[in-house]
Amino acid sequence: MSKKPELRGRAARLARLLPSGPSQAARTPFVLLVVLLLGGGLITLLILNSSLNEGSFQLSELKKETTELTDQEQELQRDVDAYAAPDALQRRARELGMVPGGDPAFLNPDGTVRGVPGAAEQSSALEPDPRPQEVASPAPSVSIPVLPAPSEPQASPAPSAPAADGPPAPGLSATPGPTTSGR
Repeated sequence: MSKKPELRGRAARLARLLPSGPSQAARTPFVLLVVLLLGGGLITLLILNSSLNEGSFQLSELKKETTELTDQEQELQRDVDAYAAPDALQRRARELGMVPGGDPAFLNPDGTVRGVPGAAEQSSALEPDPRPQEVASPAPSVSIPVLPAPSEPQASPAPSAPAADGPPAPGLSATPGPTTSGR
């Protein structure tokens, strides 16, 4: 019925090189290659997705830690600012027994003195600050240990004479003189 046209010359030689019928053997490796490529792509996507999720969890943890550290830094900065306030510095200096300085003198670059220095005020360190305390200073972060009392008894001052209207205290004599002790 239908007849293939007959090829001549160069075309006939090329046609002999190509297979004339469908081949099952050539299709199987192609199908295996496509299945392997699709499976490898899916596994690669799964691994990539897992690593991205892990990175996302690490990022959220680091953001949380950064927020906590920022809050801590701001709290510490508020403490530093409270200690550095002029009122807090003045109050702490008075507690330590410091007094305001006198008039300052300045040295010029050529070595001459400008101004007359004055002595500091001689005021008692125990005087309270006349101004009301508006801002409470933060609690000190360093505690000073209290030393224990010495174990040896110290000499006490001589007792004063008792009042004339009452009897002398026990162990004290009303008249000055030597006292007996257990030593």
